Amino acid sequence: MARINLLPWREERRNEKKREFGVAAAGSVLLMGGIVLLAHIQINGMIGYQESRNRYIQEEIKQVESKIREIRDIEKQKAQLIARMRVIERLQRNRPEVVHLFQELVERIPEGVQLSQLSQSGSAITLKGQTQSNARVSSFMRALDSSDWFTKPQLDVIQSSSRGGDRTRSFTLRIQQANPAGGSGNGEKG
Repeated sequence: MARINLLPWREERRNEKKREFGVAAAGSVLLMGGIVLLAHIQINGMIGYQESRNRYIQEEIKQVESKIREIRDIEKQKAQLIARMRVIERLQRNRPEVVHLFQELVERIPEGVQLSQLSQSGSAITLKGQTQSNARVSSFMRALDSSDWFTKPQLDVIQSSSRGGDRTRSFTLRIQQANPAGGSGNGEKG
């Protein structure tokens, strides 16, 4: 006798295919979830590594900026020290000039002229004093002009005054200091 299978084989086959599809789908979802999880872990690791590198670079930048500020401060101090050294050197060079200046003034002052004030600004010298006559001021100016240490004598003011019968004249005279050993001061002689 022939055997006839009356069981719903098509239904079983359909259920079997659904089960296989479900297992394959679940496996695919799990596999994709695992891949996404691994990618997430990898990306987070890369982000953490980059953040640590960025922190390190920021710390190094701060240290370099601090060193740059120190270098700038040191350069400012250096410039100030160099300026002070130049002033000191100039004063050391000019020290003998002061002696020569006063020596020349003493040698050039004619009889009857008295100096009451001397002031200097750079190479410009202002002399104030009294004299008995205008001729003595003129003689003093010629004597200063013939000196190697002075140039350009210029009379600014001369005023007459009487004190108890004596007539005196107050004068203000400007001259330029020259240094015959190191060239002239601010201008040529004359």
